[in-house]
Amino acid sequence: MGTTGSNRWRTIDIVVASVIGVAFGVVFWIWDLVWGGFGTAFDFFKPAGGLIIGVWMLAAVVGGLVIRKPGAAVYTEFVAALVSTLIGNQWGLVTVLEGVVEALGGELAFALFAYRNFKLPVALLSGALAAVFATVWEWFFYYPTWAWGWKFAYTGFGAVGGGVVAGLGGWALVRAMARTGVLDRFGAGRERATV
Repeated sequence: MGTTGSNRWRTIDIVVASVIGVAFGVVFWIWDLVWGGFGTAFDFFKPAGGLIIGVWMLAAVVGGLVIRKPGAAVYTEFVAALVSTLIGNQWGLVTVLEGVVEALGGELAFALFAYRNFKLPVALLSGALAAVFATVWEWFFYYPTWAWGWKFAYTGFGAVGGGVVAGLGGWALVRAMARTGVLDRFGAGRERATV
C-alpha cells in the first residue's frame, strides 16, 4: 500500500514521471484544441464547464499514483503543462503556472495520507482537490467579474469533474497499465488486485 520504502527518488522514478508528464502534455495540447467546442456546450450556464476540466488534472493524479513519493504529482503536472505550452496553446506560459497550482491540489491529497494510501478514494480526492485549486485560481485570473455564486458553482462542478475524470480516470488508467506489467517496479504494479 505504501511507497517503495523510501521517499528518495530513484532514476527510474524520474524517467517514468518525465514520460508520464510528456505523454500528458500531448494529451493536454489535444484537449486544448478541442476545448472550444466542448466549452461552448456550457454557454447556458458557464460554471458547469467545470465538469470537463478534469482532463487537465490527470497528470498529477497518475504521477502520484505511480511514483508514490513527495513531489510526484507536482513534477508530472508541471512537465505536462510545460510540454503543452511548448507545443503551443491558446493560453501561453500562464498554462505552466496553472499547472503548478493544480498540481499542488493533487499533491495535497497524497500528502494528507502521508504517501501511504493510493486507493481509489485518495485518487478521487486528488483529482477533486486539483480542480478546486485550479478553479479558485481561475476566479481571479479568468473570471474576476463572475458573481460569487457562479464562482462557487464553478468550483463545485470542477471538483466533481476533477474527481471523476482525473481521479477515477487516472486510477483506472494506472490499474490498466499495472495489468500489463509495465509498472512492476512500482508499488502500483505490485498492487494489481487491491482497491
